[in-house]
Amino acid sequence: MGGEGVTRVQRLDPAPVEEYRGTFAPHLPRLEPGDPLPPGWEGLYFPFDSGMGGLRPDGTPLDDVLPEIDLPRRMYAGEDTVFLRPLRVGDTVEQRVRAGRVEEKRGKSGRLVFADIEREYLVDGEPAVRSTWHDVFLEENAPAPPPRYAEPEGERFHRTTPDTRHLFRFSAITFNTHRVHYDREWARGAEGLEDLLVHGPLTRLLMLDAVVFGDGREPRGTPSRYGFTATAPLFVDREITVGVTDGGESARAVAVADDGRLAARATVHW
Repeated sequence: MGGEGVTRVQRLDPAPVEEYRGTFAPHLPRLEPGDPLPPGWEGLYFPFDSGMGGLRPDGTPLDDVLPEIDLPRRMYAGEDTVFLRPLRVGDTVEQRVRAGRVEEKRGKSGRLVFADIEREYLVDGEPAVRSTWHDVFLEENAPAPPPRYAEPEGERFHRTTPDTRHLFRFSAITFNTHRVHYDREWARGAEGLEDLLVHGPLTRLLMLDAVVFGDGREPRGTPSRYGFTATAPLFVDREITVGVTDGGESARAVAVADDGRLAARATVHW
């Protein structure tokens, strides 16, 4: 990673992982200081810390690293992450963040800006995780792309139905003020959504947990890479089915909404 960015230091306190585990993964054992942090759970730390003056009308941050983008809606669209070595509960971690690719396009949804945010997590100066998150900025009344439908595919399936308590807790753990997750009037009126939106970063964790742990207490392997792409929104109080297909060097996962819409695809490389 190069270029100007933001560097922050944080101790991986046990509280966020226990709050997440107790809400979304109660079958996993409680984590104690020194235990390896499950892959992807680094996303529970280093939340955006913008003051109220640094928030857009939709509650998303103006951001500390991206250039000013004059589109009102912001969505998480996916990620590409490399796991170099485990982070551990209690580690003091340095996070370096900078802007990656920023590209403007025009399509059926009108004007779009795709922006990458590159994050690197280091312990004692040694990189442990490198992650590029992909965000998309949209016009106010941008129409949703036509849905793609698919039967849940996989060798094993994991089903969950997030309700408003789940959305509140994930927003609280990650200090996420995006109004689509808690303000139903905003979600339906300003954003044109069917209902409150399940967080994209929550979906990416549910899928990664399904691949790595399934319903068991021990990991099935140690991921080296994770790729996630969101393709359609998921909504509160509606069942999500995550199908997992295990392979030798990689595993695939899909998330399908209760009406058959394909919501996300992910690949884990061991």
